[in-house]
Amino acid sequence: MSSLRDRLREVIKPADVRHVASGFSRTVGGAAEGAGGAGSPETVLGGEWRDGVFIVERHAPPSSRCGRTTIGELAASLETSVHEAPLICGGAPAHLPFVFFDLETTGLSGGAGTQAFLVGSGRFEEDGGFTTRQHLLVRHGDEDAMLHAVADDLRRAGALVSFNGKSFDAPILESRYLFHRLDWVASEQPHIDVLHPARRFWKEEECSLVVLEQQVLGTWREDDVPGFEIPSRYFQFVRSGDARPLATVLEHNRRDLIALAGLTSRLLEIIAGGPDWAENAREALALGHVYARARDTARAIDAFERVLTLGAKKTGRRAAELRADALRSLALSYRRDRQYDQAARCWIALIEAGCAEHVEREAIEALAIHHEHRARDLVSAKAFATENVARTSARLAPAKATGEAQRRLARIERKISEAERLGGLLG
Repeated sequence: MSSLRDRLREVIKPADVRHVASGFSRTVGGAAEGAGGAGSPETVLGGEWRDGVFIVERHAPPSSRCGRTTIGELAASLETSVHEAPLICGGAPAHLPFVFFDLETTGLSGGAGTQAFLVGSGRFEEDGGFTTRQHLLVRHGDEDAMLHAVADDLRRAGALVSFNGKSFDAPILESRYLFHRLDWVASEQPHIDVLHPARRFWKEEECSLVVLEQQVLGTWREDDVPGFEIPSRYFQFVRSGDARPLATVLEHNRRDLIALAGLTSRLLEIIAGGPDWAENAREALALGHVYARARDTARAIDAFERVLTLGAKKTGRRAAELRADALRSLALSYRRDRQYDQAARCWIALIEAGCAEHVEREAIEALAIHHEHRARDLVSAKAFATENVARTSARLAPAKATGEAQRRLARIERKISEAERLGGLLG
């Protein structure tokens, strides 16, 4: 009876075992370093070997179109607005040069065993052009060398920029560095993940680079390879050594890098330009939240006020949600800036406009506090406090909130009784 090893060898051909285990062997046509067959990486992809790593480098001149603008205009915009980068980088000191990076992997869900077979990086050059450098894992035995080459690129970054990279790309790369017992060079570098601000500024659903570059940059792709096909194309290359299935994969990755650079430039342009640069209420609202998180209260107030201006004539559920969010955020910002009367105005407008029940309870509580401590209008304070108690009790609010509401009402009633006893006038 044949052994398990013998039976496996019948299923997996020896040549396949060799090129998977120890790097694509010379028996795999065109995949070995220096080969120049019709389907070889050098011939098909136009790259070259550098210190045992296959690299494809492309340069887009400043005049190259990127939707409604040019590469050069994107570079210039980024240079003038880069000082705002810490606002979308958790306060980290992000600065130029930005290195944009994107992976193509052997699996779409990450997890153990997922490898990055293509690591693409891009940066704006001094001439205003954009250079992409793509590291392709032609032979599995070259992964260590590829990771060293990638580290050299990332190490020179003033900030790393990705799209969902904090959740996907960076963890996958880090796992491969740990596997090879290498230092993960990006652990201490500022990292801007454009996905999260992009969702707030432009798109909550279907927030992909392809969709965003159409909406924000005015760029449409033709003959783009679907993402779900990418792993199978790489495996086809692994089996055959024919790089032709990878040509569209590298183009897809290159266009992702350009789109990422364009979105980053536009995002920082809006933040640097201020509320007047927001084209719609959604952008203005997102901008206000960026400023508010950075404790830039003056600009936050201007942005939230612009939401109300841009959405004044809009109707529908989404417009109402934006208006309610802006009014609440505006009230909080005015209160932080000690403009208490303005904050009260916003809370009242929020109640009159209609909003979610928990937000309305928050507004009523804030107005009770304002009229008790700021306006010194105990009659109005009691009315709001009474309504607050009724709502917290009816909706089974947490005991702490209910207790605070009841204590506030009792305190206001004592103040009213004391004022009446002393013959004070209530206004």
